[in-house]
Amino acid sequence: IKWVIFIHLLYLMISDMCLEKHELRGKVVWVTGASSGIGEELAYQLSKIGALLAISARREDELERVKKKCLRNNLGEKDILVLRLDLTDRSSHEAATNSVLKHFGKIDVLVNNGGRSQRSLFVDTNLDVYSAIMELNYLGTISLTKHVLNHMIQRKKGKIVTVSSVMGIMGAPLASGYCASKHALQGFFNSLRTELTDYPEISIINICPGPVQSKIIQNVFTENLAKNSGDQSHKMPTDRCVRLTLVSTANDLKEAWISDHPYLAVCYLWQYAPTWAWWLMNRMGKRRIQNFKSGVDADASYSRKKK
Repeated sequence: IKWVIFIHLLYLMISDMCLEKHELRGKVVWVTGASSGIGEELAYQLSKIGALLAISARREDELERVKKKCLRNNLGEKDILVLRLDLTDRSSHEAATNSVLKHFGKIDVLVNNGGRSQRSLFVDTNLDVYSAIMELNYLGTISLTKHVLNHMIQRKKGKIVTVSSVMGIMGAPLASGYCASKHALQGFFNSLRTELTDYPEISIINICPGPVQSKIIQNVFTENLAKNSGDQSHKMPTDRCVRLTLVSTANDLKEAWISDHPYLAVCYLWQYAPTWAWWLMNRMGKRRIQNFKSGVDADASYSRKKK
């Protein structure tokens, strides 16, 4: 039924409905990975709506910068909590959750946005990279979710929004560890949703963006836990991705694919015509690997060719 979800999202955007403003205004929203990229833009758009914010990441100085900008949107100092958080330090997650609850008294929405990508071939990559990416993207996310969910179960309502990826529903070369972590998140939250049937007002929402302009590419895992960077001009603007994410959240969509073509078309092909999808991905993958080895941004090259 994913085409229905896509048409529903398109309808909401075209008709300029603002349900998210009414649904999220005054709600306490905790956003992880809020120091840059999608998380940072989420903080800005949520502050404009009038949501109360807890923003988390490892870099507290960057969070303070984000808070300062959010305060321009008629929010007070007490309406935004800056909370340093390391998703890989699972022993700190209970205390962090309690800090948000102490400050606001409740958590209406948890946005699991923190994470890191990957750009390397499996045969060249140290297994420590796979351990690190699963610890951050998967285990860190479900650990924090566990503590917040306990609170939501007590209140019998809430929303858990997880920024997964289109890589959570397909495979792609140079990102086997990243894909694995996002597949794990998809499987976990789809299963968790079935465990919460006694709590119909607790929503589990999976957001699956395609390529989005974000600093995530500057912090990708490579062969040896290093960093990298790449061109971003071909990717969806961050503000559009976040706008669609908030529309999806307000409407309690179980899963939303948020991407421009040709990536979105590949998602539908993967879902409804997998044999053709494998054929296409094999062709695209071979070119992508060749470009990677030549030092060319494979995604940007493919995008420009399509245009």
